[in-house]
Amino acid sequence: MKKENNSASVYVCDGCCCGRVEKGHNEVPVDFLKSAWKKKELDKSINLTISNCLGYCSLHNVTLLKDNEKKTWIGKLSSKEHYKAVVDWAENVALDEAKAEMPNVLVPHLFLPTKV
Repeated sequence: MKKENNSASVYVCDGCCCGRVEKGHNEVPVDFLKSAWKKKELDKSINLTISNCLGYCSLHNVTLLKDNEKKTWIGKLSSKEHYKAVVDWAENVALDEAKAEMPNVLVPHLFLPTKV
């Protein structure tokens, strides 16, 4: 059963560096993410924010996954597979936040933020 309290959020950077193909970075599939959120009705339980700069520009294509327990930063997302995994994470959190695990394809992209 899906929760209706939007306890989790996904922030996807599409700012000064992220998604800028002219700077050599991969495109951020904003339309794909928005469509998936609607199709899977994630908008009822997980906030999706397409953000301006989240910082950590050297890791381009940064996304922040936030639930009640923690903030999880991922960077260098370079394929639709990575963004599909973000959708999968959101689906798992919507179904059972306590048991949601990070998709394996995203694990190598995890990073700990540092103070700038």
